[in-house]
Amino acid sequence: MRPILMKGHERPLTFLKYNRDGDLLFSCAKDHNPTVWFADNGERLGTYRGHNGAVWSCDISRDSSTLITGSADQTAKIWDVKTGTPLFTFNFDSPARSVDFAVGDKLVVITTDPFMGLSSAIHIKPVAADPDDQTGESILVLKGPQGRINRAVWGPLNKTIISAGEDSIIRVWDSETGKLLKESDKEDGHKKPITSLSKATDVSHFLTGSLDKSAKLWDSRTLTLIKTYVTERPVNAVAMSPLLDHVVLGGGQDASSVTTTDHRAGKFEAKFYDKILTEEIGGVKGHFGPINALAFNPDGRSFSSGGEDGYVRLHHFDQDYFNIKI
Repeated sequence: MRPILMKGHERPLTFLKYNRDGDLLFSCAKDHNPTVWFADNGERLGTYRGHNGAVWSCDISRDSSTLITGSADQTAKIWDVKTGTPLFTFNFDSPARSVDFAVGDKLVVITTDPFMGLSSAIHIKPVAADPDDQTGESILVLKGPQGRINRAVWGPLNKTIISAGEDSIIRVWDSETGKLLKESDKEDGHKKPITSLSKATDVSHFLTGSLDKSAKLWDSRTLTLIKTYVTERPVNAVAMSPLLDHVVLGGGQDASSVTTTDHRAGKFEAKFYDKILTEEIGGVKGHFGPINALAFNPDGRSFSSGGEDGYVRLHHFDQDYFNIKI
């Protein structure tokens, strides 16, 4: 599998997201400029200019017309995908970390970091069909747990919000009342901060990655632990194949400790595991630094990874990949 190397960011990658049709790939990085690429050949289509800080995550509406981004500049912005025009800016008192559109794109969940004495929070905002009608009002604000919430996403049928972060506990909230419904079990759960969370296509289960060198698969409704995948490095990014029973994990050390340890190329590989048997089935090498972002194309035939090295690597799977037997 020869990767396509996409060099459009000056700083480390933070997040990757395909649109629903799988023809566009959106990348976020610490260099303030979210970028959109053609997902088949890696050609850069354009950048979204307007943020003044690292962009931590993005999401794209079902019809690929609107993009939302969350940034360290204490804003989340809604953009017109085609023209790159910022349509609306949500302003917060602390950095905006995670963004996720609800099914139907009428609501968005945005998390904000703990900052200057403020605790972390989860904000649910309405998204207007017409940008002129958009307001910055929140329908609901959930005051978060201790530490940063790294990811918050919508649960099945938009009934719940699933959040996870630095305190290593996964929480399920009622998206209408804001009531805390469930917390992950201390015994079963992660032992260190949760860095990433990725939903299955049907939202029936989701995968979390953690600095405790493991990834875990959970039932979205009951928060039952289904599987655990063990690796020898901290996990920064996780993704699930929409086609096969495969999960991919990426990571490496914390950026600060990279120089003190072995950093030969390829130490930072995306590792593939059998989702059911939890056994490692292969790896894809290439990044010159920890992998911070992973995403599968919705057709399951390619995936992309984004690294601390500022590159996005786009891999189209060989036919062999679809015939892997364990």
